[in-house]
Amino acid sequence: MEPGPMISIGLPVALFIIMVGIGMTLTTRDFHQVAVRPRGLLLGTIIQIIFLPFVAFTLCWALSLPAEIAVGLVIIAACPGGTTSNLFTLLARGNVALSIVLTVSASLITILSLPFFTNYALRTYFGAEQEIVLPFVRTVAMLSVIVLLPVVLGMLVRAWNPPLASRAEGIVSIFGALVLLILVVQLVWGMRERIGELMSQAGPSVILLNLSGIFLGLVFSRIGGLPLRDGLAVATELGIKNGTIGLMVTLTLLHSREMSIPSAVYGVVMFPVGMLLVLYGRKKAREVREVGVKEVGEAG
Repeated sequence: MEPGPMISIGLPVALFIIMVGIGMTLTTRDFHQVAVRPRGLLLGTIIQIIFLPFVAFTLCWALSLPAEIAVGLVIIAACPGGTTSNLFTLLARGNVALSIVLTVSASLITILSLPFFTNYALRTYFGAEQEIVLPFVRTVAMLSVIVLLPVVLGMLVRAWNPPLASRAEGIVSIFGALVLLILVVQLVWGMRERIGELMSQAGPSVILLNLSGIFLGLVFSRIGGLPLRDGLAVATELGIKNGTIGLMVTLTLLHSREMSIPSAVYGVVMFPVGMLLVLYGRKKAREVREVGVKEVGEAG
């Protein structure tokens, strides 16, 4: 299937703009804070880049997913967190600075890790005889242009004009959500005759992947001795992903609507699940405040 102009041109441009928005949220102070206490960054990055793709492969095996859905699930699992994860972290009373740096670091590492896991999945589920491959050099070049370059541009804009960056940041976040919504609607309409079948195949695996990411983030953060705010940032980053990158890879590089279904479904599922995490984080924050007030009262 050859993608239309909206996908082949519009999607990379939209993703470029979204990544500029991520860059405009960053300052050198953010990097300094995380560098002083790098445990959260290291833990979150390792789980996101290595553990989640293996969770996806396990789900593909356990649920006997069709090849297209299996490859699509691995792709969304290998995608980094999205701009929305920073907003959810803020709402959940998590460490926003850590969330932002996790988003950027995972996005940069994804330039190399995403093509690797995608090609491994293609070989595993299609076999060499299918001759389906994600061009590594072209993919790295494209991801560099639409991930690394715009993040740097966004940081330069913030350094040059912080008030402008602050205003544009919210607009870019809304733009990113709208782009994802439009793409999901277009995909559903284009495959309306098979959407029920594909949703039944992709829905359970996507939900399990989403819940697994959040669960791993919370559990490993606790085992690693991270503060609650850091653990919430890690869990949110693992649950709220940049589905636009998954759609770009499946639609513009692999030209497969079927493979794009997990990314599209994930883009819908992650919002209600993310709100549950927000409620959990706010509840924990309220409990911590109440304990603090009680201790102060007893001390007085």
